[in-house]
Amino acid sequence: MLEILAAATMLFLIMDPLGNLPIAMSVLKEIEPKRRTKVVLRELGIALLVLMVFLHSGQSLLDFLQIEQETVSIAGGIILFIIALRMIFPKPGGVMNLPSGEEPFIVPLAVPMIAGPSTMAALILLANQEPDQMLEWSAALFAAWLVSSLILLMSNKVHSWLGEKGLRAVERLMGMILIMIAIQMLLNGISVYSLHLMRGL
Repeated sequence: MLEILAAATMLFLIMDPLGNLPIAMSVLKEIEPKRRTKVVLRELGIALLVLMVFLHSGQSLLDFLQIEQETVSIAGGIILFIIALRMIFPKPGGVMNLPSGEEPFIVPLAVPMIAGPSTMAALILLANQEPDQMLEWSAALFAAWLVSSLILLMSNKVHSWLGEKGLRAVERLMGMILIMIAIQMLLNGISVYSLHLMRGL
C-alpha cells in the first residue's frame, strides 16, 4: 500500500495539474462553458489510455520504433516551448491557434499536458524496476490521474474567479515558467543523447 501511495504521489507531482491549470484554461477559453467539461473528460480519458499503454508496453514500443527516451523528452520540450510562446504572445484562437469555438483534440491537453514525456519516462522506469508489480503501478497511475482530473475539472470555477484580465496575467506568467520547463526538458534530452554518442565513440 505504501509503495502505491509513494508511486501515486510521485506521478501526481510529475503530472503537475495545478501548474497545468492556466494552460487548460487558455486552451478552453474559446469553448462554450457547457462544452468545456465534456472536452476535458474526453482528453483525460485519452491521457489515461496513453499512460496505461506506456506503463504496460512503453519500453517495448520505443524499442520497436527504435526511439530513445531522450527523443521523447526533446519532442515534448519542443511542443511545450511553442505552446509557451503562444501563451506569452497570444493570437486569436488561443495557444493552439484554433478557429473560435473549435475544440482541441489530444494535443495539448491529453498529450503532452497530462500524458507528458516525464510521466511516460517515470512509468517506464517503474515498470522496469519492478515488473512483477504492474497491478500496483496501474493502481498508482489511476489514483494520480483521478486527483489530477478533479483539479483540472475545476478550471471553469477558476476561470470565473480570475476573470479575463486575471487569466491573461496568469497565462503569461505560466508561459514564462513553461518556457523554462521546456528548455530544461530539451537540455535533459540533449545531454543524455550526447552521453550516448560519446560512449559510442
